[in-house]
Amino acid sequence: MALVEPAPGASAAVADCGAERALVVADYHAGIEVGLRYERGVELRSDADGRRERLLALCDRVDPDRVVVLGDLVHRIGDPGQGERDEVSALLDGLDRRDVPLTLVPGNHDGGVAEAYERIEVADPGGLRMGDVGFVHGHTWPDRAVLGAETVCMGHEHPQVRLEDEVGGGRTEQAWLRGRLRVEPFADHLDVAPESLSWGAPELVVFPAFNDRSGGTWINVEGQSFLSPFLPEALGDDAEAYLLDGTRLGVYRRV
Repeated sequence: MALVEPAPGASAAVADCGAERALVVADYHAGIEVGLRYERGVELRSDADGRRERLLALCDRVDPDRVVVLGDLVHRIGDPGQGERDEVSALLDGLDRRDVPLTLVPGNHDGGVAEAYERIEVADPGGLRMGDVGFVHGHTWPDRAVLGAETVCMGHEHPQVRLEDEVGGGRTEQAWLRGRLRVEPFADHLDVAPESLSWGAPELVVFPAFNDRSGGTWINVEGQSFLSPFLPEALGDDAEAYLLDGTRLGVYRRV
């Protein structure tokens, strides 16, 4: 059985970390509606309650020991604004009632989170390893200790696939991306021999964004570029895409 198993129908997964069982999500982007208003002039009714209830319902469903957020818990880069603060505080209250701590692997939007929320356990930006599972956001190169895990989980990309039907109609859906993590790009970055990394052929699991208003990378569209400094070079040629309902699409480059 895989160490990281997606929760059916949800942009979340359960990770077997040995001593603990974690509910893992990426890119929560609390307060995104405020950000979209100022960044793009887009007016959207806040879905803060909906996001919180979806996550708490998943907690009730899988009964985890903790929640791990793979970066971008909040949307505003820098000090969280009042919208983010209120939304995250309400989420933490709900987790406190369930006695479930929240651990954040900080992303590029989380600069002020550690100072704003004492109840959140904030990991090092280079990532976190729990048992045989590593957790990173993906906007920077991971620490070597994380790369020694059997499975590495990351966010940041918000992967999506563009699907077309026989008559030319199309739609975009969130997707999981899973594949072997190649050692060569990391060895080049660290300027070391590949064999010095004690590589165990880890699997990389790229999470869809928990916040479905945050856009994403179309992983099967020509000309779309990845955001992470180690993708797509670090992904094996056999990496596959899956829809949230579990549908296996096959090798993502050929979807």
